[in-house]
Amino acid sequence: AVVPSLFPFFISIELLSHTNIVKTLGKYLNPIMRPLFNVPGEGAFAFLMGLISGYPVGAKVVVKLFEQNIVTKDEAERLLAFTNNSGPLFIIGTVGIALFGSTNIGILLFITHIFACVTGGIFLRFSSRHVNFTLTNGSDSNSSNSTISLCNLGELLGKSITNSISSILTIGGFVVVFSVVISILNQSGVLSIITTLLSPILCYLGFPSELLNSLLIGVIELTNGVNASSNIHSLSISIITTSFLLGFGGFSVLLQVLSIISKARLSIKSYIIGKLLQGIFAAFYTYLFISFGLFI
Repeated sequence: AVVPSLFPFFISIELLSHTNIVKTLGKYLNPIMRPLFNVPGEGAFAFLMGLISGYPVGAKVVVKLFEQNIVTKDEAERLLAFTNNSGPLFIIGTVGIALFGSTNIGILLFITHIFACVTGGIFLRFSSRHVNFTLTNGSDSNSSNSTISLCNLGELLGKSITNSISSILTIGGFVVVFSVVISILNQSGVLSIITTLLSPILCYLGFPSELLNSLLIGVIELTNGVNASSNIHSLSISIITTSFLLGFGGFSVLLQVLSIISKARLSIKSYIIGKLLQGIFAAFYTYLFISFGLFI
């Protein structure tokens, strides 16, 4: 499932980086991106691709922008925190329709997901070490890179495919490893023991015991976590828990991102803080929507 859903996007990102689309977005969206997030307008490309494609495409785009000197190290680290998100195909299709059997729930989760990542990006704006209030465009250093033409299309396409295959193999490896880890924890009874020990506390607070198991699995690996949370008997708590997990992403996605940014020597600290905030904001916004009876 990973290969057909991510591989075409990875190739597209590699090819689009050799066009003027990033520079064009920077020109027109800088007046929005700079005041809101204190990043250049070119960061909108990472934001849009991250929302359309899903994890970990946003991280790959940010690293590309950093390598081309379009964004600074500080800007790249903050961009990672709110541009690497779950995509609509996964949230609406897999989670909403397949797991909850409702398109409306999928749309609700996707809307709150967007609200949460935007809020997280604005929040991290104030942690920037260099506050820039100017509305100038980002660096034009990418103009020195090769642009696509009939002469070099084959060469650039070949490099794009090679780089994309490397990324897909890494991501696939993480998916397999963490699926095995969760299976071991389940079969060994470790998750059951933790759930049994803490379930009285949850019951006292008025939460179902399945909540803890879903959170434990979801913090490790997202897909298995949202599958577990969809089985919580209370629909409202189930949706809110799922929203948190979609925002946070889990350690599996975190390590996927770390594998992508390690060569660029970017810090993962802002990403961890940002994703934790995004999970909390997503759960809060979902709670508000449910309280007002929207989409449910």
